[in-house]
Amino acid sequence: MKITSYNVNGVRSALTKGLDEYLAAHPSDILCLQETKAHQSDVPAEVFQSCGFQHAHWHSAQKKGYSGVATFSKTAPDKVVHGCGIEAIDAEGRILRTDFGDLTLLNCYFPSGTTGDLRQAFKMVFLADFARWVDQLRRERPNLVVLGDFNIAHTEIDIHDPKGNKKTSGFLPEERAWMTDWLANGFVDAFRFCHPDQVIYSWWTFRANARANNKGWRIDYQTVAKEIAPNIRDAGYDNGAAHSDHCPIWLELEF
Repeated sequence: MKITSYNVNGVRSALTKGLDEYLAAHPSDILCLQETKAHQSDVPAEVFQSCGFQHAHWHSAQKKGYSGVATFSKTAPDKVVHGCGIEAIDAEGRILRTDFGDLTLLNCYFPSGTTGDLRQAFKMVFLADFARWVDQLRRERPNLVVLGDFNIAHTEIDIHDPKGNKKTSGFLPEERAWMTDWLANGFVDAFRFCHPDQVIYSWWTFRANARANNKGWRIDYQTVAKEIAPNIRDAGYDNGAAHSDHCPIWLELEF
């Protein structure tokens, strides 16, 4: 099973840059998009069907042109749950659950705190609430994959300028500590599991030619519950894809 995850920073914009051609040339079984900035009715179904994804599930924000996640698959999920039951989170379209047999996939778009103190506070509340919710879900569905844009660079190897960004949202000590706790409490960073020392990034600011100079952050993850970590075959980042300010990430599981 190959799972691709991609923050597209607006799915309609990404499609104008050849996203559908990329997906057709890089097939996967499940595709998870974040920051879709659209509703399902905004994108013709045949766009993703032509890439092999016959099943589409969207969880969009109430505010148009903002946030949102969507999960596409070649086989139909057994169960789909939109959101986590917390109104402030669900109104922004940030969590979409799909079950495939014993496997539960959470497609997530974590908030950013870069616009100021109010959103940073919202982000920290989200992190605490999300961890509690997942802890309860694991009791019922232990074989979890939690993936998407976490908006956190975990360690110094995950950011091009750790000293210069130590007070920047996305690399704050409390955010990094949350990520450490997340992994200590039963999840595996699939990429680090396979490639513990490789320096690679998944997001670059549009400013100062950052992508060309590879001045980026690794803030997109595929985390796998320790129960199924032995099923990880490989994981990686496709830095060559440039339909967004992020790049796609992929995970291969073998059962």
